[in-house]
Amino acid sequence: MAAVFNKELFSWYLITLKLRETLESAVPTSSAGAPMLEFPEQPQKKQEKQQQTPSDSLQIVIEGDGENHEDEETRSPDFDWVGSIKKKIEQAGQEEKARSWSKLSIYRVPHYLREVDNKAYVPQVISLGPYHHGEEHLRKMDKHKWRCLHHVMQRPNQDIKLYLDTAREMEAKARSCYEGPINLSSNEFVEMMVLDGCFMLELFRGVDEGFEELGYPRNDPVFAIRGSINFIVRDMIMLENQLPLFVLDRFLRLQLNNSYQKGLLAQLALEFFYPLTPTPMTEREGTYIAASFDPLSVLEDLHCLDVFRKSLLRPGPKPRSVHGGLHCLHVFRKSLLRLWPKRRSVQGDHQSIPCVTELREAGIKFRKRKTDRFWDVKFKKGILRVPRLLIHDGTKSLFLNLIALEQCHTDCGNEITSFVVFMDCLINSPEDVAYLHYRGIIEHCLGSDADVADLFNQLCQQVVFNINNSYLSRLFKHVNRSYNNKWNNWRASLTHNYFSNPWAIISLFAAVVLLLLTFIQAFFAVYAYCRRSS
Repeated sequence: MAAVFNKELFSWYLITLKLRETLESAVPTSSAGAPMLEFPEQPQKKQEKQQQTPSDSLQIVIEGDGENHEDEETRSPDFDWVGSIKKKIEQAGQEEKARSWSKLSIYRVPHYLREVDNKAYVPQVISLGPYHHGEEHLRKMDKHKWRCLHHVMQRPNQDIKLYLDTAREMEAKARSCYEGPINLSSNEFVEMMVLDGCFMLELFRGVDEGFEELGYPRNDPVFAIRGSINFIVRDMIMLENQLPLFVLDRFLRLQLNNSYQKGLLAQLALEFFYPLTPTPMTEREGTYIAASFDPLSVLEDLHCLDVFRKSLLRPGPKPRSVHGGLHCLHVFRKSLLRLWPKRRSVQGDHQSIPCVTELREAGIKFRKRKTDRFWDVKFKKGILRVPRLLIHDGTKSLFLNLIALEQCHTDCGNEITSFVVFMDCLINSPEDVAYLHYRGIIEHCLGSDADVADLFNQLCQQVVFNINNSYLSRLFKHVNRSYNNKWNNWRASLTHNYFSNPWAIISLFAAVVLLLLTFIQAFFAVYAYCRRSS
């Protein structure tokens, strides 16, 4: 009975299988190759699959492998990694299109320059601009900013809404002047520009017109000549503590209305920053720095630090490129020489010159040059003429920020950096500073000559600079050529050993007279002997 039941069951299974094959041939399949209509599997289906032909089983395996391969490719970690890289590339392209690098002028000081002295780049009293906005140690000055804005709004024809609307119009352009994203909302950025801009203009006008004329009491803690303005001046000259010049110019137009004159802002800024000039007042040709500087030549998209730098360099020397006018063979030769290893020495390296002590031993003399441009150094006939330079507590921060501007802004030259490198080469020890002070070239109010030597030895650390692209390139070559001249060294040695003081001169004169008398005595002795022989 069991055998008959199994036989009937097997017959029904064959009929079902035949019917299924007929329907699969008539029904269309999906894109993956699987039938769209399926029957529920019978309990014996597993055994039937094992009895299929090798070709059918192979076809089924291949189709299944194709589906699994697509799923694995889209879900693999490498696919996600490539996709993330593509997104980063697209994001970088969008940021480059949205950002205008030509307007960038206010930079964050690179970390390698901060290693010299981080405090020289960080404001200690007041923040201007977005970089140090809201820092804890600078919030004490905020109440004075609001007090300043209150004074400005009390004057006739002044409306805070007019300032806010004007700042709103300049927001996009002002943001493009700063490096990197600014983590301030639109309202916060506009408020910052109005508050900081009016504060700076109030200081400029107070120094020019007088703070009492603007409505401030004589004993005001900030808006007075005897207040904390000296510390504020040093913070306002820092590279990271700047506002775009066109923002200040628009606010000044609102304050002065019809009495505004083009270039007035630059004149007010230069008068405000005048105490920081490295040239002593006695060497100035006039009491006002703007007398020999044209503020109309200042570009509107820069800031007060750039205006101050241009005033120091009037009329500035142009950097001289070593590749200008050279043919390709000469350039190729120089590239080969750079690859050839050589020993760094003063004789073969024009990137440096000897210090004051070594130059004096080689016969080079130092003289003070009478000019109000501290960078205007001359060398002629073995005499190095250097203008007088005043060193004070703010000199280090000033020079470091000027160098940082020249290192970051591609449209700047390297005149300030060139001069600082020149002074760094001259000064290696306190004795070098003492001799330059003796010659009237350096005046300082620091603790000692060693402090001045340390200052110049630290200014040029981590600075990328090539003296061959500097206005002092030719001077360096002439100084090294004179230093390497043997005749100059012999003459200097003679002067140093026998003409250094009056007693040495008297001894040399006595020796020359004694030698001359000995020669005369020998001559007459020989003459008398020859006469007796004849």
